[in-house]
Amino acid sequence: MSLTGYDFIKRLESYCPPFLAEKGDPVGLHIGSLNRPIKRVMMTLDVRPEVVKEAIEKDVDLIVAKHPPIFRPIKRLVTDDFQTKMYADLLKNDIAVYAAHTNMDIVNPGLNDWFLDMLEIKSFDFITKTHSFDYKKLVVYVPRSHSQLLRDALAKIGVGQIGENYEACSFTQTGIGRFKPINNAKPYIGEKEIIEEVEEDRIEFVFSELIEKEVMTILHQIHPYEEPAFDIFTLDNLKQEFGIGRIGKLNEPMELMDFVKKVKQTFHLDGLRLVTDTKNKTIQTVAICGGSGEKFYKDAIKKQADVYITGDVYYHTAHDMIEDKLTVIDPGHYIEEVCKVKFVEMFNQWKAENGWDVSFIISETNTNPFEFI
Repeated sequence: MSLTGYDFIKRLESYCPPFLAEKGDPVGLHIGSLNRPIKRVMMTLDVRPEVVKEAIEKDVDLIVAKHPPIFRPIKRLVTDDFQTKMYADLLKNDIAVYAAHTNMDIVNPGLNDWFLDMLEIKSFDFITKTHSFDYKKLVVYVPRSHSQLLRDALAKIGVGQIGENYEACSFTQTGIGRFKPINNAKPYIGEKEIIEEVEEDRIEFVFSELIEKEVMTILHQIHPYEEPAFDIFTLDNLKQEFGIGRIGKLNEPMELMDFVKKVKQTFHLDGLRLVTDTKNKTIQTVAICGGSGEKFYKDAIKKQADVYITGDVYYHTAHDMIEDKLTVIDPGHYIEEVCKVKFVEMFNQWKAENGWDVSFIISETNTNPFEFI
């Protein structure tokens, strides 16, 4: 089936919601329009002039990027400047650009989870909490003929998911519902002015407040009654929390310098920066935050990390890290290119599930501005 940019991004945002992005992060559509069919989508880390040239040569309709191309307001649109000429080239060739930035870091599983997987580390927590949402309980009374229909429809949108390992959870109790239609009622069951008794199921579901609107839509679509009887409660004992960065443990303790070699091999690095008060130590608990995550290092300490992996560490912050007895590995910002392969794998899975007539490609342009010599 043909696919519009709008429908594709709707699917992407259902996995990687913009509301998870940090405050002020300009995620979303940056250039062009999504209201047209797309045939070729390219995934990239950065949107640079050489990436745009590649997209034009490969007849790309939509670029999905980790780093937003317009991070600060544009003051002038003059094509003598290489950056604004890039925007003009995108518009001229009708190429839309969409960015998912810190929401890609925060979503679970997301970029930081993939980093730990590559390092063979089992994640057990995030570093810094960024969002917290309530869970709610829906209690609805429905005739038995529609119970399974309702359970199935709500499960498809995530109702009844508890933790990472259980979904489609609900509780059902059967009883007798009584009602008398009056005035202008058009009852699905029974007649006006006559008390009706119906065998009904009382079904309880747990769901995130984030999908409450969809829950209500499906409830009214599936439930056969004009006036469905239901209650919604906010739960005090359950929250849906998200955070940036991840922390986990190696299967066995490892010498620091052996782990440094493992990081270099895993991310195919010619070099990296090490911040430590001593190289002669054993580590096991590892925290990681892709990109520039130095501002979260004190939270990594609170989570008892032996070593923290993040990029772009500032000179004076490195001194503070040493004073705080935290070992830090700075592999640079470009390890985030992992997102290109991982997201295209996901896009192709969605393509197979939905029968999309579209091609997904990985940008072959190396946008790393640094090299070790």
